[in-house]
Amino acid sequence: MFETEIPIMDMAVRLLAAAGLALLLGLERELRGKAAGLRSHMMVSLGSAAFIIMGMHILFATAEGDPSAQIDPTRIVEGVIGGIGFLGAGSIIQSRGSVQGITTGASIWVAGAIGVASGLGNFALAGMVTVMALIIITVLGRFEHEVIRDN
Repeated sequence: MFETEIPIMDMAVRLLAAAGLALLLGLERELRGKAAGLRSHMMVSLGSAAFIIMGMHILFATAEGDPSAQIDPTRIVEGVIGGIGFLGAGSIIQSRGSVQGITTGASIWVAGAIGVASGLGNFALAGMVTVMALIIITVLGRFEHEVIRDN
């Protein structure tokens, strides 16, 4: 067992928060029959939180072992964002001149942000992002479809 600044129970809470909040986004996508749904969103958020927690562990371990050692935790966030961008791009499909899956790609990206916030223990930010994303996807999605239907 290794020592860390983040207790095991805190890690579990952060990981559960990441997966649980992303479940809400994934459920909305799942109910709409999108390819990236419940499990995809939860896995992206969980993975993002895990990478942040691992990065924090490395940061704390490095600081304890050698105070002169330098590690930039923002590079972990950059790596997570790059990987999620790749997954999001994979959900976007061009077919017969129309592009589909952009909202799902964006929701995967937001699930990653929820995971990063949860991994850092910023549950207020993670919750606010989840609520705002759900409002954007559901309420504005309905409005967008109604306006398009009327035209």
